[in-house]
Amino acid sequence: MKKIVHYMMLGVVLVSFGTISSCSLEEENPSGFTMDAIAKTKSGYQTLVNQCYFAFERLFHGTNNWVTLTEGDTDLWTYVGNQSNTYTQWFWYFGGGSPTLDYMASWWNAAYDGIGSCNLVITLAHLAPYSESELNYRLAQARFMRAYYYFMAVQQWGGVTLTTEPPSGALGFEPERASQQQIYEEIIFPDLLFALEHLEKGTDALNTIPTKKAALGLLAKAYLQTLEWDSSKKYVAEALKYAEMLINDAEAGGATYGAYLYPTYDEVFAQANNQANKEALWKHRWYAGPDGHGSSNGNQNLNRNHEFFYCRYTDFGARVDIQESRITWGGNQPGIFMPSQHLLNLFVQSDGSLDPRFHKSFQTEWSANQDYTWDQGTVEKYDRDNSVVGKALKKETSDLAIKFIMPQDANYAVESANKLSRSYLVIDYKDVYDDTKKNVKMNYAYQNPRGNYKADGTSDNLFRYFYPSLTKFNSSNWYVVNASSRRNGNLNAILIMRTAEIYLLAAEAEFYLNGSTSKALGYINKVRTRAGAKPFTEAVSLRMILDERARELCGESVRFFDLKRTGMLKDNAYLQSTHPDLAQYFKPEYALRPIPKSYTDILKGGGAYYQNPGYN
Repeated sequence: MKKIVHYMMLGVVLVSFGTISSCSLEEENPSGFTMDAIAKTKSGYQTLVNQCYFAFERLFHGTNNWVTLTEGDTDLWTYVGNQSNTYTQWFWYFGGGSPTLDYMASWWNAAYDGIGSCNLVITLAHLAPYSESELNYRLAQARFMRAYYYFMAVQQWGGVTLTTEPPSGALGFEPERASQQQIYEEIIFPDLLFALEHLEKGTDALNTIPTKKAALGLLAKAYLQTLEWDSSKKYVAEALKYAEMLINDAEAGGATYGAYLYPTYDEVFAQANNQANKEALWKHRWYAGPDGHGSSNGNQNLNRNHEFFYCRYTDFGARVDIQESRITWGGNQPGIFMPSQHLLNLFVQSDGSLDPRFHKSFQTEWSANQDYTWDQGTVEKYDRDNSVVGKALKKETSDLAIKFIMPQDANYAVESANKLSRSYLVIDYKDVYDDTKKNVKMNYAYQNPRGNYKADGTSDNLFRYFYPSLTKFNSSNWYVVNASSRRNGNLNAILIMRTAEIYLLAAEAEFYLNGSTSKALGYINKVRTRAGAKPFTEAVSLRMILDERARELCGESVRFFDLKRTGMLKDNAYLQSTHPDLAQYFKPEYALRPIPKSYTDILKGGGAYYQNPGYN
């Protein structure tokens, strides 16, 4: 295997130890400081192991918009208010314009910094003064993390340069790109199998450091994801094997791996269960305090997922963005993800009722957090009856301020009929979403037209900024960085993988191998009945599995991978049927992200040969 060291691999490991990143390796080092010397002590080698997590914590899962890469540009979400002129690289496949080539630079650098850190630990292992089992445990962490970085790199960019050497001062101006298959077979699979053998079972309280069940989970995901490039389904049986190892362990009480499925959906995201979550196969929690923090970006930039999925409720005066509310459950600041019409309709069951996960996963009501009295201008803005002028909402009594109603809600007919005369702002699903066009209504026809608001359907739809808001990342567990500036560090852990997903992975693998079997249906229904949803009785299909993954896992950083794996991004047919506003901007080459221009510019000939198709 040809080993080529990248320029960007001169990353956090070398910098953190004060060494010189340079094209020349001949410069004198009067201090005698070397990586070899560090690796020869237990504390030094452990420091090298700890560095394997640095890039992961800085750029992945919870910080720096990682969720926009894994949930954005999919069938489940649109940008707030369905606007298509903001964050186009993450929500609109560049909105029909020229692709932005450097928005992936931070993740590209982080992936190779992480890989370099892991390679350093692995190549210096012979110097570490540990027993064989102690050393293998630390090597297992490094190899798990290397597999993780390569897996994420392949998902975002396809075949990338494969290196197993530590960072050095060498520059590679004409690197080769390995195939996805080569990266899986030479790095991802062997590393995860080694990790499975040598990681510990651990406890539910363990964060960040992977355990055996994390290795099993990532093995199942990685083997199944090969469907992107291997139509022969060569590795699907392996995916099913490792998924069923976790499932069998969960159903036997978790004695071997600690796998567990909560009896109810409510328990999964209950804050009381967050930091020692039994269902989590792998999770990450940041440290924040007066003596330090878990991210070089600052305490307030740790777990930020709670920010991304909330509607713009501050458009209505009874609800404002204040510190008192931010540090309470559901007091999140407005975000950028709006559920698509497709996502909300996936929660409508065959009998017309709502899947119980809808109201357990989305907030649809907000109370007043300041005293408010309806004035004439707001009454006209939101098409209310004149009788609403002067009605008051009180903070002290937590008066209902905003309520989003779904047609499947038990009291929908009454609320919809009286929505214009309520003292609280009623947002009707039918005023926001168009079930015929499968999108968001951008215009609104006023029933009580006054001033510049029209009855002919040409007015801007001001209701589209209010929508069901995902609650999975809610928190009331904060480190207050600066109360006056409303800067708070979310101390909740991110659940990176959990057992429910493994049941659905097993169902998918079983379906590919054997078709619609009772076993595949059983895995799906295990997840549904746990949530209180109606079990399926019809034949299993790929679309059934994909839809169930959306209901169970929406927002959990898996959807982009799901669409790629299942072939839904090979053309725009699927998006046309689920999210037509997005489909118009989609091109098949956008299933891979652009290699950052800041990197390709240093390569021979400007790096055109290295860039992914569609981005030259």
